[in-house]
Amino acid sequence: MKVLLAGESWITEEGHTKGFTHVTLCRYEEPGIPFVKTLEGLGMEVTHIPNHLAQKYFPETVEELKQYDVVILSDITSDTLLLDPDMMFNCHIHGNRLQAIKEYVRQGGGFVMIGGYMSFAGISCCARYNMTPLRDVIPVTIMNYDDRQDTPEGVSPTIVQPDHPIMKGIHEPWPRYLGYNYVEEKPGTEVLVTIRDSVGLACAPYGDGRAVATAFDALPHWALPEVLAWECYDQLWKNIIEWAAKKIG
Repeated sequence: MKVLLAGESWITEEGHTKGFTHVTLCRYEEPGIPFVKTLEGLGMEVTHIPNHLAQKYFPETVEELKQYDVVILSDITSDTLLLDPDMMFNCHIHGNRLQAIKEYVRQGGGFVMIGGYMSFAGISCCARYNMTPLRDVIPVTIMNYDDRQDTPEGVSPTIVQPDHPIMKGIHEPWPRYLGYNYVEEKPGTEVLVTIRDSVGLACAPYGDGRAVATAFDALPHWALPEVLAWECYDQLWKNIIEWAAKKIG
């Protein structure tokens, strides 16, 4: 299977003051690398477009997206995909990437959104997917406010539909997370997992395609090291992506 993963990167800028002197240090980080390696270890061919490159190089057309079985968005805001620098600063018309994803799924593609500070509504509502064409595709109801639920005490999801193909080989106890996105059930979808009062994992068909949403993260910081070490971790993501690609179920 061919998978397109967008997001899971950031640039950190730090101020260091030592006595009289203050300096600013910057570094680039790709926290998504372990997830990419997990998917590759499952035999998938993964194209990872980090956030700063997605602005310019994420596919703009359905035809470009059709080379992939599944498109995954993880910790990437809607603006990153909507506001191409050439459009923003040179006033050139470009394709609407989120509309392209919607049509790609409608025509049979697979789609997954993974939780994080820049997913669903996101921190300060800056991800704002509920204001985009993807609100029709994502199989949960997204809030119009900051939807982060930080749980420093740790919280474990609960399986509520164990017989679904995505849950095959997945068992509790589920490891703990340090937070999740608060999302609600959408009519016509299947809720497989809950987290406290939120939908944890939901799926649904959209047109000829399929979509999955996970309110929990695949990686730190929300996903504790015990999540990545969980014996069901690889199987869970294999099931999610194979279901979205219509390989199972």
